[in-house]
Amino acid sequence: MKAIIMGCGRVGAQLAAMLDTEGHDVVVLDIDPHSFRRLPQTFKGTPVVGNGTDEDVLRHAGIEEAQIFVAVTQGDNRNVLAAQIAKHIFKVPRVVCRIYDPIREQMYRALGLQTISPTIAGAQMLRKALET
Repeated sequence: MKAIIMGCGRVGAQLAAMLDTEGHDVVVLDIDPHSFRRLPQTFKGTPVVGNGTDEDVLRHAGIEEAQIFVAVTQGDNRNVLAAQIAKHIFKVPRVVCRIYDPIREQMYRALGLQTISPTIAGAQMLRKALET
């Protein structure tokens, strides 16, 4: 399965490494070429320098063949824009984006985007830890 991950921070690099280890065809997009240092030396995927909201960059990354697109940059707006482009323009079947602002996360989810909020997930994990 072909996966494109926008953002090679800690989460993006870890996800890319996991998918690569599982045998998926992984492309990692980031605007900073230095960020690819987070990928393990064993990474067999493809790092691509560029903006994941640029349709030409996405085409170069192979989005037309992708089954998965994940946006995990530090910017909510970039993540949402890239996720919408992947979902609505390129018709990628599985699109997920990280949203830090819980209020935005609820709004974008209501608009049909699959979102993950580390703020909400972190609060839920803390709450669960308090129960034990």
